[in-house]
Amino acid sequence: VQLVESGGGLVQPGGSLRLSCAASGFTFSSYAMSWYRQAPGKERELVAAIRNAGGSTNYADSVKDRFTISRDNAKNTVYLQMNSLKPEDTAVYFCNAQRTVNFWGKGTLVTVSS
Repeated sequence: VQLVESGGGLVQPGGSLRLSCAASGFTFSSYAMSWYRQAPGKERELVAAIRNAGGSTNYADSVKDRFTISRDNAKNTVYLQMNSLKPEDTAVYFCNAQRTVNFWGKGTLVTVSS
């Protein structure tokens, strides 16, 4: 099982990034997928989640109307489009797959700074 995140980096406040998470080794379409983040000195928190069929999503209040989660089951990939980024969005972003078990990626660092 592998979840490999990509797309992180340094961006100025107000900018955008698109994270990707490529999955392999399990039946991707059967799993709910989520993005979590962990800022320095803070606990890991849920950012956004999408059901296995892709029709239902939910977001942390802090990112609503700025972030969009989506998935492509044909490509075994989940995305997180992040717009209007703020310094407080700085964190390591982790991909998560959940059904009866949880799988985690190693994370990708997003730094929002001028």
